[in-house]
Amino acid sequence: MWALLEEARVSPPPGPRGGIPDFIGAERAADRLTELPEWRRARVIKVNPDDAQLPVRVRALAEGKLVYMAVPKLAMDHPFVLLDPERLSVPPEVAARKNDALREGRPAQVPEMRPVDLVVAGSLAVSRSGARLGKGAGYTDIELGLLMDAGRIGAGTPVVTTVHDLQVVEEVLPRSRFDFEVSVIVTPTAVIRIADPRPSPGIVWSDLDPRKIDEIPVLRPPEHGGLGSSALC
Repeated sequence: MWALLEEARVSPPPGPRGGIPDFIGAERAADRLTELPEWRRARVIKVNPDDAQLPVRVRALAEGKLVYMAVPKLAMDHPFVLLDPERLSVPPEVAARKNDALREGRPAQVPEMRPVDLVVAGSLAVSRSGARLGKGAGYTDIELGLLMDAGRIGAGTPVVTTVHDLQVVEEVLPRSRFDFEVSVIVTPTAVIRIADPRPSPGIVWSDLDPRKIDEIPVLRPPEHGGLGSSALC
């Protein structure tokens, strides 16, 4: 997929490889997303920090929605930051940028978060059945797992991904026990709805590598400053 986007020249510099790819048309996809009833009803949105979803974050803040943005790689003591449009010291176009959001946003621990009305996830590829691939590190699965276990999202919470049309594939994508499926795919030209998508199963602790737990502060045992499995179940 990275090679396909590269060859089609639809990903701006520095290019798509290695992460969730930014794509030409991300603004149009965000515009299309804002027309959906799920968006209009949502007051609290959880969004990933990647450049492909920057236009989504800008529009959410501009419309007065509360935005929880995941900390890249969940590497800080707090896994999310809260961007409140009423408390921003800079315009939404600035506050929505990843690094500015980390400075402008208020640290948010999972237990203190408000219920999330809509999740927007980045994807490397997504199938028409709702299965998605990220960049391979599993951070989005962990983010949704944390929110599911804490009751901040539920089985009926819509999960949307905004992608380039080339990222929508016909192939059957691999799926693990901890994977979720998106309920809506939004591209610059189309909206694809998935019937009966699989929700996040929560954190599947038996599938987590001990090194991953050690790298992500929120997953560590409570005595080491994290939530741990007992606090989330």
